[in-house]
Amino acid sequence: MSEKQVQKELEADICVLVFSVSAAMVGVCLTVIGIFRLFTHVRELQTYGDDLLAIDAGLFLISCLLSYWALRTRRRRRMRGLELIADVIFLIALCLMAIICGLITYALV
Repeated sequence: MSEKQVQKELEADICVLVFSVSAAMVGVCLTVIGIFRLFTHVRELQTYGDDLLAIDAGLFLISCLLSYWALRTRRRRRMRGLELIADVIFLIALCLMAIICGLITYALV
């Protein structure tokens, strides 16, 4: 197999991983929003954690859609650009998720 073919398969594998993990993280964010809303309602807490989680779910959704678009495109240059944007948004969303976890932990303690 040529090196270009190996590189293309590696890029596709990474794109599939970003696609599947982003889709799962949208579900995780939505589940945590529901649980967090119940918990804050019972304890009468005011926090921006659920709002930030909704934004985070949107970022993961955008990353998921861009990864899917990259998988479906035929042009290599467009695929690389879409992959790069999806990767950057995915990493931003992961960092935001870590910050939100810290905020939620601080609010509950």
